[in-house]
Amino acid sequence: MASLRDIRKHIASVKSIKQITYAMKMVAAARIKRAQNSILASRPFAVEMDRLIADLYCELGEDDLAGTPARELFCERPLGGTRCLVLVTADKGLCGSFNTNLLKAAAGWLKEHRGQKICAVAVGRKGRDFLKRLKGLDLEIVHEMVGIFPKVGYMHAQLLSEAVLKLYRERPVGKVTLIYNEFKSMMAQRIVSDQLLPLKAHILGCGTTGRAADFAFEPGKAELLNSLLPRHIAAQFYRTLLESQAAELAARMSAMESASKNATELIEGLTLKMNKTRQAMITTELNEIVSGSEALGG
Repeated sequence: MASLRDIRKHIASVKSIKQITYAMKMVAAARIKRAQNSILASRPFAVEMDRLIADLYCELGEDDLAGTPARELFCERPLGGTRCLVLVTADKGLCGSFNTNLLKAAAGWLKEHRGQKICAVAVGRKGRDFLKRLKGLDLEIVHEMVGIFPKVGYMHAQLLSEAVLKLYRERPVGKVTLIYNEFKSMMAQRIVSDQLLPLKAHILGCGTTGRAADFAFEPGKAELLNSLLPRHIAAQFYRTLLESQAAELAARMSAMESASKNATELIEGLTLKMNKTRQAMITTELNEIVSGSEALGG
């Protein structure tokens, strides 16, 4: 049976852990409101940018796009070539199943494309370390971005967009797939696996606004589309990073709240055990005293 000293040490260590988990919960709770506001501000812009690009693309013919940078981003490439995976995870743990679910989704995607050359772009230390540990795959990490959470800025999205566009233009990449956690609520996140490039499938899936094409463009539609596309990709990455940041904070707050609750229950159980042990020791000592007194009296 554990001694009173061991139980007291156990209680002290659990109390220390509870202080850490409670502090992490309060820090995440303080940051989550700002992260939510950032998402609410970025979502309408990203959605309207999708619609604008879809309208411009549907009004243009293949001849209008011939020889322009936009055509390269829209046209489907031959299957069976190189694939690109953009994996967005957290930099730190202690956020429940946030990273585990992302890594499972990434592992499933990699299993589907086993045998192909894969170029990976890792955002977040957990995803970077996971990809580095993989063996038996033709995988190359061409770009990594760590240490940006929880202070994501538009500059990070621009750098990420430039790296992905450069990779897509310089290498025979067939498709670029983006895997990240989308913020749904304080208690729920959703794994999203979306095809980022080529843009045709993504843009046509957004639909058009149905407005009549009665606008005069200066410069022309093709030039406008070419200048908007890099901004469009950066805007989508910015939204993705903000979604992942808010989802991570929500998951960490929930996980730390559960950990603090479990620590409280454990402390109560250990305290009860300590009291029972101390009571048993006192009873044993009293029995020994009474037995000794009776023996001397006899």
